Amino acid sequence: MELKGKTALVTGGAGRIGLAISRMLAHKGARVAVHCHRRPEGDAGGNYFQADFTRPQAVQKLIEEVEAKLGPIQILVNNAAVFEKTPLFEITEADWDRHLDINLKAPFFLAQAVAKKMAARKEGCIINMVDAAFQKPHQGYLPYNVSKAGLAALTKALAKEAAPYVRVNAVSLGPILPPEGYTKEKKEAAAQKTLLRRWGNPEEVAKTVCFLIEEAQFATGSVFLLDGGRLLA
Repeated sequence: MELKGKTALVTGGAGRIGLAISRMLAHKGARVAVHCHRRPEGDAGGNYFQADFTRPQAVQKLIEEVEAKLGPIQILVNNAAVFEKTPLFEITEADWDRHLDINLKAPFFLAQAVAKKMAARKEGCIINMVDAAFQKPHQGYLPYNVSKAGLAALTKALAKEAAPYVRVNAVSLGPILPPEGYTKEKKEAAAQKTLLRRWGNPEEVAKTVCFLIEEAQFATGSVFLLDGGRLLA
């Protein structure tokens, strides 16, 4: 799919990895709808839309606002996520609700909202951002791990349901950007847990997303590993 002139919605597109994705899609000529939960962190080269995915009506409202301003959505990148430390014996129902609402339910309802119209136009692409943690869990992040495992499974199920005109793929990430508060020692330890002995960067993620949209026309239901070999290390 050529990006020029297409409307792309990137959730969590105003900061960190999402910002790199938004900027690259805009650079390639897409009309980018940049979803953000709070005030944008930087210029993503697109149009900003706010939505709180813990609220039941937020998804439908977001889709309506984006399409009213930019036209039908041809590309959806489900990037928004919450990543919070949740020690096993301290996990609450609210922790589960927050991680599942944002990391799993919102991507589904966003995909459901756009896939029908994509199928009618016989063209559409959905990319879900998952985490190598769905196969090799982070200790102390149980609801997050489960939500990302669910998103990987959702990718395959959606690809089957939305075929043949809507392609659905995922990118599974290793260490790309450290969370706030990571010490130099923690960063080095994370790098050593990959085969490449380094962190990835947001631009590498953005290039992979663009590859799946533009070039990988025969790929659907795939989970593309971009983890520096973390699963094998």
